[in-house]
Amino acid sequence: MTVRSGGRAASLRTGGLRNLYVHAPFCARRCCYCDFAVTVDRSPDSARWLNAIRSELSSLQSSGEAALADELETLYVGGGTPSVLDPESVGALADVVGRERMRGSGFEWTVEANPESFTDQVARGWASAGVNRISFGVQSFDAGALQWMGRLHSAAEAGEAVDRAKAAGVANLSVDLIFALPQSAGRNWRDDIERALHLDVPHVSLYGLTVEEATPLARFVREGRVAMAGEARYRDEYLYAAETLAAAGYRHYEVSNFARPGFASLHNRACWRGAPYLGLGNGAHSYVGGRRWWNERDWAGYVRRVEGDGSGRAGSEALTSQQRRLEALWLALRTAEGVDANAVGRPAAALLGTWRNRGLAADAGDSVRLTPNGWLVLDELTLELEAALENTGHGHTPQEQAEAATG
Repeated sequence: MTVRSGGRAASLRTGGLRNLYVHAPFCARRCCYCDFAVTVDRSPDSARWLNAIRSELSSLQSSGEAALADELETLYVGGGTPSVLDPESVGALADVVGRERMRGSGFEWTVEANPESFTDQVARGWASAGVNRISFGVQSFDAGALQWMGRLHSAAEAGEAVDRAKAAGVANLSVDLIFALPQSAGRNWRDDIERALHLDVPHVSLYGLTVEEATPLARFVREGRVAMAGEARYRDEYLYAAETLAAAGYRHYEVSNFARPGFASLHNRACWRGAPYLGLGNGAHSYVGGRRWWNERDWAGYVRRVEGDGSGRAGSEALTSQQRRLEALWLALRTAEGVDANAVGRPAAALLGTWRNRGLAADAGDSVRLTPNGWLVLDELTLELEAALENTGHGHTPQEQAEAATG
């Protein structure tokens, strides 16, 4: 099987890792649904965070295990809420990473922010440091829904944050929205989509609400205090958003992401195409040469370890050929590029034809990509195609093909 991908071998031959993720775990409050590696701290020790990132990166580069390339393609600072850090911290991060690595004409530097902490000072400081893409955790514009989720901003503050970013000179902006909230939250999803369009940002990400263990939401559901949205409403809200955003000029380029031409997330696309990446900070994951490792999720535990010996690693695994094949297939199917219809055997090609007939897939040049209806059942379709490819002997990842070609 062929999946269009930059591949591991090509990236490493050019002299190191080109995609970097840095985790800033601090939040003013934990949302009821949140299962991320965050710690509640309204005034975090930004200097300690920065020193921990510096120590971890230095240790990895000194060992030669994960060297950065001389020129990065992407840097993504996620959280948590990076905007609660001191405004100077993001600029100081550039010195840690190496400003000389961040000068390419196509370099993308994304930082996540919440509207209530994205002040004028933060906006100007980030823009001055070189941040050229900001992703806002808006989630909803409905006051009741925001309160139910535990968000600290208002609808007005969301608009003001976007305006601040534009005034600071950052035009590449994204907003996150969560759909399929419980009916009791009282949210009007169609109104939220319309209000997102009025912000006039070039990128929108949608995420369906799920129940994660060890969250307040999971406890509320167990106790019968919250009834989650049913499958039909989950489907209807996703499809409505997909149709409305497409009609407004956004390309549905990945299962959860919509962008105007030229504004797709370069960092996320690199990961979806199987490119290697380095993750720094608590809870961060890295993927290099078919091996994945991850750091301690707890901030306190991570920072103690890094300050001790430079490593915050909690575990690692070497992916088997089957795991790599299945992951490459799943990543390809979640994007608009899809899978190469000419590179699969007869049973798999027949399966793709069945998907087309059921409205789950469509032709895109030489590729077959899932439709929004298909993306709703992405996991099931991935397993179906994997089984068909196994039967044809075409189950090779792009990484394996690249390795075979280069010896």
